[in-house]
Amino acid sequence: MQNIPRKSRSQLRRFGVGIVLAGLVVTAGACGSSGSTKTSDSKNAASTTAASGSSNAFDPAKFKDITATLKGSGSTFQQNYNLGAINVLEKALPNLKISYGGGGSGQGKSDLADGVVDFAGSDSLIKPENLSKYKSTVLYFPTVVAPITVSYDLDGVTGLKLDGPALAKIFSGKVTTWNDASIKALNPSAKLPADPITVCHRADASGTTTNFSKFLVAAGGTDWTLGSSDTIDWPTGTQGAQGNGGVAACIAKKSGAIGYVDFADAKAQKLTFASIKNASGSFVEASLKGASAAAAAAAVKDDLTYDPINATGADVYPITSPTWVLVSSTQKDANVAKGLGAFLTFLLTDGQDSSFTDSLDYAPIPKALATKALAQVDKIKAS
Repeated sequence: MQNIPRKSRSQLRRFGVGIVLAGLVVTAGACGSSGSTKTSDSKNAASTTAASGSSNAFDPAKFKDITATLKGSGSTFQQNYNLGAINVLEKALPNLKISYGGGGSGQGKSDLADGVVDFAGSDSLIKPENLSKYKSTVLYFPTVVAPITVSYDLDGVTGLKLDGPALAKIFSGKVTTWNDASIKALNPSAKLPADPITVCHRADASGTTTNFSKFLVAAGGTDWTLGSSDTIDWPTGTQGAQGNGGVAACIAKKSGAIGYVDFADAKAQKLTFASIKNASGSFVEASLKGASAAAAAAAVKDDLTYDPINATGADVYPITSPTWVLVSSTQKDANVAKGLGAFLTFLLTDGQDSSFTDSLDYAPIPKALATKALAQVDKIKAS
């Protein structure tokens, strides 16, 4: 088993027996789902895939002759999901070996352009001016969605509500204490202390940063002037950390801290989330349900990119991140091309099972999007 975080390992152990018995990976048409935390009987087990992001089932027999080693890097936001899927897939296809390292979306995109990885995990798009760095057309394969939490550590304060302007002021350094009027106005009943605010943010190039800052651009108004990118010129006095896990640890160890963290790492660190005002005027706490609502409301482009940030809808969690696996359409090695096809097919079929994604704190993408992405797998060719 790869270096899967402790929380993900325990979830996979609970889910692993169920996914095998349900026939989602190893055998077609097997019965029971006794190990699944989400499925109670064989009827439900057989129907979970159809009810989630994809109506297709992964057939390992189609890929049994593949012998390949794949290497990937990039997004820490999607890392728990990627490692969980890899762990299950490698058991079904023992001659397919896949490694995935973090480093951030920026690192993954750079590694793919430099040819040092076969695929990249990214939660942000390649900038148009950088497309010429890639040796062939890059295909975007959407996989899962999840909330970017606004997590904080403030003794005695729960149920905190924040909107775009308040977050913009906090993260740009214009508001420096918790009892500032802009925060008090949103939380009139809360006992907000005069303690200083410590802002924790990503130090590496990160798609989580891109999506969080996109929300601030969309909802922060004139209070946000730092733009949106994988990297931000953060104000002096803020604290940077590597990866989502690093930001979660930064918040957990500092009273008065606030930061943006993926749902899985925030839950693993048992952080407290703020409820964020969405475009429809509702305050919504980070949840997979809210992320699914955001993905369903987003328009999908022909290249399968889409933007769920600040989507409209009463139930939408407004800081929802998309994720993609990026792959070059032309591969030098035919075995690598076939291995990538198997990996992506799994992600877009059984990897969309809601019991599996929920167990790792992600939500599947909409079924229509998964179907379009699955049809795109055939575009990966060996030169």
